[in-house]
Amino acid sequence: MHSNSAPPTSPGVTRPAGQPPSQLISRGWLHRSPAELWARKSTPIAGLCVVAISASLILRYAFHAPPSVHLIPLWVTLIVGGLPFLYDLLLKLLKREFGSDLLGGISIITSLLLGEYLAGSIIVLMLSGGEALERYALRSASSVLSALAKRMPSIAHRKETAGIVDVGLDDIAVGETLVVYPHDICPVDGEVIEGHGFMDESYLTGEPFQIVKTTGSGVISGAVNGQSALTIRVTQLAADSRYAKIMDVMRQSESERPQLQRLGDFLGAIYTPIALTVAILTWVITGEAVRFLSVLVIATPCPLLIAIPVAVIGSISLCARRSIIVKSPAALEQIAQCRTAIFDKTGTLTYGEPTLTEQIVASEFDQKHVLKLAASLETYSKHPLARAILAAAKEEGVSLAEATDVREQPGQGLTGQVLQQTVLITSRSKMLAKKMAGADQLPPSQHGLECVVVIDQRYAATFQFRDAPRVESKSFIKHLGPKHNFDRVMIVSGDRESEVKYLSAQVGIGEIYAQQTPEQKLAIVRDATAKSKTLYVGDGINDAPAMMIATVGMAIGQNSDVTAEAAGVVVMDNSLQKVDEFMHISRRMRTIALQSAVGGMVLSVLGMALASTGHLTPVSGAITQEVIDVLAVLNALRAAFPPRILHDL
Repeated sequence: MHSNSAPPTSPGVTRPAGQPPSQLISRGWLHRSPAELWARKSTPIAGLCVVAISASLILRYAFHAPPSVHLIPLWVTLIVGGLPFLYDLLLKLLKREFGSDLLGGISIITSLLLGEYLAGSIIVLMLSGGEALERYALRSASSVLSALAKRMPSIAHRKETAGIVDVGLDDIAVGETLVVYPHDICPVDGEVIEGHGFMDESYLTGEPFQIVKTTGSGVISGAVNGQSALTIRVTQLAADSRYAKIMDVMRQSESERPQLQRLGDFLGAIYTPIALTVAILTWVITGEAVRFLSVLVIATPCPLLIAIPVAVIGSISLCARRSIIVKSPAALEQIAQCRTAIFDKTGTLTYGEPTLTEQIVASEFDQKHVLKLAASLETYSKHPLARAILAAAKEEGVSLAEATDVREQPGQGLTGQVLQQTVLITSRSKMLAKKMAGADQLPPSQHGLECVVVIDQRYAATFQFRDAPRVESKSFIKHLGPKHNFDRVMIVSGDRESEVKYLSAQVGIGEIYAQQTPEQKLAIVRDATAKSKTLYVGDGINDAPAMMIATVGMAIGQNSDVTAEAAGVVVMDNSLQKVDEFMHISRRMRTIALQSAVGGMVLSVLGMALASTGHLTPVSGAITQEVIDVLAVLNALRAAFPPRILHDL
């Protein structure tokens, strides 16, 4: 059984009793600014606005209530939602922070001075609703750490004289003996002292295959045990384990996550001073306060407050229909500016499972006959390489025969009778130790995975395996520069250097970093992000810290809740084509958002010119602004509909 409790903290980290790491992070609320507190209340404020505006309209038009009655809900909205926002805006002004929300605040004040309480309430709804949507979509550190903690067991099975006793991770000491049951997650780092089986370490190390575990093999916390129970000796405290260190790195990367400037804020920083300058000059030159109010009314940045979020939300909806989950809207705006692409190897550029790539057959044997015998025998095996041999036989159209007397002794290989021949599938070292005939035909040892086929006590073939690249990997990497303006592409992997070099040659990537720990990955991505905006694509737990520190983090597949929490974008299908689709949707969204926002701003500036010369009153200015808003929003809605072409692979 697994629980939601977190593993202990690492040495040097003091944690109050009874508080898991996720609570330590959430305790930051004690030090939040008024802006953060207002943001936390944005959802209930948005809900209040909807109810209040609806109530006011019903009282006014359905029951013909007098202003003293139907305006009450709007006053409540402006007091509860508007005043906190104005207070936060005042603090921003004191810090000299100017954005599109400044005009929103001035518009609220203007609406109060004009007695346009409904307009003011709608502005509060726009501001709080946008903030609520943003908070809903954005990931948080606590959710990532909770996903990490959830994956770890809260207890371990300690072997004692009286039997197996369940103990907490804090009670485990170095040198003690634990039992890891089938399909359990290993609670600590250790060494196998009894048993034989396999463990899946791919999410932690990047190694694409299940790793054989026998007496003397090392095991790491967080790895998933196979179908056999293993007895291990503890070599590291839970607080010092591999998994705990990844959690520490995750906290570090969360604290260093880059703060991205949103498109609306960037445009607002340009538009807001222009609008205020025009309004103030109009008042100073004409001496008419009503013209000042007219300019501010038409200057309300609704194309920024509404059109850009509509384009973003529409694009998020389109992504969802394409099996792409956008968790961070900022990723949609930022990926078009990324110039460095960083890829994990296993499960990202590759399929994450072994493929039979070479069949080196001894001179006196027929290749298809050897494959037939080996595949027929492997039908009865659960070894990770068995599926690859069977897949190769199916691809070559080799029919299988019945195998009898099948035996698999731990560490010795698989043996049996097929077509009246004795077949043994074992390792190079085991075959050489038995001094079988034909050993002189063994090919040179390769760094990748391999197995040796022995037929009737004679060497027959060597099967070599690789984690094969995806079909689209080469074309995807090749088009990143000319089509998406990436000027640097690199592989950062926890896998062996020989395997990473093999893949890089296959897909055309020159810059590689192999055998990297999560800490090393984080350092590499941090350095690359300091030089240019980065895209990081991966699929394992060891990728999560790097994803969080990159400008845009993308997770491929649904293999890890932790990775999905850390990523800004999750591609549900195991396909690089979906990554390309996201890039195209992002570029199109940015174009549409700019059209809507800049076009609306230009029309608003023209309207301000008319208002400053007295050709637009506050009321006609408000109507004109509504027309501009409608045009901007209608254009922004195009982002939700798919174009004719969504990728160029």
